Amino acid sequence: MQNTYVGLNQDNHGITQLGRIVLDGRVFGFIPDTEDCTGWNLGRMQILMDKVQDEWDKYGNLPSRLPEDLRQRHIAVYEKAMGAARTKGWDPELGDDD
Repeated sequence: MQNTYVGLNQDNHGITQLGRIVLDGRVFGFIPDTEDCTGWNLGRMQILMDKVQDEWDKYGNLPSRLPEDLRQRHIAVYEKAMGAARTKGWDPELGDDD
């Protein structure tokens, strides 16, 4: 049995670690905005994660250090995703035990 990612749009847990990889992949242009990685196996997700991490390393892993165009794109991508997750009941303030 192969493990696959359910996809950002189907993830009932809100914005998970894998979801953030999808969002960052969009921000940096590694995947199109329409790609939510549904059905991607964990190896494919790891490749995307490595690309995203290499890119973040250039900016000290801080959105505030992104060039203005990427910073604005980061804001737009994350605001859209957080809005969608909240409509599904996601609350970023809740902890793992809530």
